[in-house]
Amino acid sequence: MKKANLMLNVILMTTIIVTSCGENVSKKKAATTNKTSSNEPVVYKEVPIGKQVWMVDNLNIDKFRNGDSIPQVKTNEEWEKAGKNKQPAWCYYDNNQKNGAKYGKLYNWYAVNDSRNMAPKGWHIPSDAEWTEVGKQILDSKNSKIVIFNEFSGFRLSQGKFKWIDKCAGWWSTTDVTENFALGRNSYGNSAELRNLHDDMGYGSKKLGLSVRCVRD
Repeated sequence: MKKANLMLNVILMTTIIVTSCGENVSKKKAATTNKTSSNEPVVYKEVPIGKQVWMVDNLNIDKFRNGDSIPQVKTNEEWEKAGKNKQPAWCYYDNNQKNGAKYGKLYNWYAVNDSRNMAPKGWHIPSDAEWTEVGKQILDSKNSKIVIFNEFSGFRLSQGKFKWIDKCAGWWSTTDVTENFALGRNSYGNSAELRNLHDDMGYGSKKLGLSVRCVRD
């Protein structure tokens, strides 16, 4: 009788162990499936420069972090109107989606400064001080990291005209100067220098369409 009870206990324990292991395997498979689901956050390519970590590519998004849409603006009249009304707007260079795939979108400063935040989670749009820091690192360095700022995505001027694709690029900072002007950086030619957009070119109007590059929080 004792032997029979002992055998019964062994069988019951074995059943519990096998069942438990089966549950663990099932949970692990589910977790693996979730990681590859369509809801997975976008992973952005990044590069360390000094103490900062920068996105390799310009932003190419059309929504704020809370899911609200950033308005796409195509015509010159609509672009100028959005700037005058201090409303956020984005466009593709020449309204050509192929340019977006290569260079990202162009945004006015009102999209950059919107309280809904257009930077992806874990990132932020750099201040003028952060641009100054990365500019120093690039000038002091002889590595190839400057190539991430040699994608010449061009500008959209306040009146809506597109200029300088493949020749020049400009990026916004979050730092404003006056009611109508903000700071940014531009890059052109073979120079490694990131010039101050407002002082160097005289272009700092918040109505401009410029690229946006983010830095890690």
